[in-house]
Amino acid sequence: MLFDQITIVGVGLIGGSVGLAAKSRGVVGRVVGVDRNTDAIARVLAGAALDDYRTDLAEGVAGSGLVVVCTPVDRIAEVIIAAAQYVKPGTLFTDAGSTKAAIVAAVRGNLPQGVEYVPAHPLAGSEKSGSGFSCADLFVNRVTAVIMSPFGANWERTLAVGRFWEALGSRVVLMNAEEHDRTLAFTSHLPHAVASAVAGVTQSDWLRLTAGGFRDVTRVAAGDPELWAAIFAANKDSVLSALSTFTQRLQEFRSLLETGDHAGLVQWLTEGKQVRDALGT
Repeated sequence: MLFDQITIVGVGLIGGSVGLAAKSRGVVGRVVGVDRNTDAIARVLAGAALDDYRTDLAEGVAGSGLVVVCTPVDRIAEVIIAAAQYVKPGTLFTDAGSTKAAIVAAVRGNLPQGVEYVPAHPLAGSEKSGSGFSCADLFVNRVTAVIMSPFGANWERTLAVGRFWEALGSRVVLMNAEEHDRTLAFTSHLPHAVASAVAGVTQSDWLRLTAGGFRDVTRVAAGDPELWAAIFAANKDSVLSALSTFTQRLQEFRSLLETGDHAGLVQWLTEGKQVRDALGT
């Protein structure tokens, strides 16, 4: 057992899955949920993810050794700073946000002495949202990026948070916040924008002629628009950089198609295939 008690703030898909995984794997003794949506909390409580729940943040974090913040990215820093006033010295905070640098910058210098924040991002999301889709195995064999001591925190604290995510089934990768945001702009944020763009230019009366390719490409476009708008805003510079690179790649395709360069088209497609093949199934 890593912690006697943890608190999960934001009991949706990720937060509910953290609770289910922690309980089913014996990682913690007690799990408390905090959420303004009492219906969401009731659903995961019934699913054995929580031992108790609160709608009051101060009550919910009291007595916990670890607080896992699973709110939308535009609220994470605010929640950490507010909750930190009600926890005991030695308490750790971590999160599940898809961006890191902006959150780290907002939290920096705003925590009481003895309270530390170790950012994390489990790459285990879904186009589905809400606690009703929580799963105890959501993190199994998924990568969780743990940000290395962004505030000069004790290295042991970073490792403790890493061990927590590993105990939920994750493969932990240590990196800094800027590297995380640059990389995720290409591997997560740009794909979502592209999926939404493809879906957005497709007329509804054409959907009867779609097949597996369209469904695979556009699957993530079903994600929560409010949540994704906040992610794009939080990682604006890196997403714009990724978008520029992608636009250049599309322009190469357009040029090859316009000039009838068959060999060039084959090479262009081969380069994409090689990357996708390296990923595996």
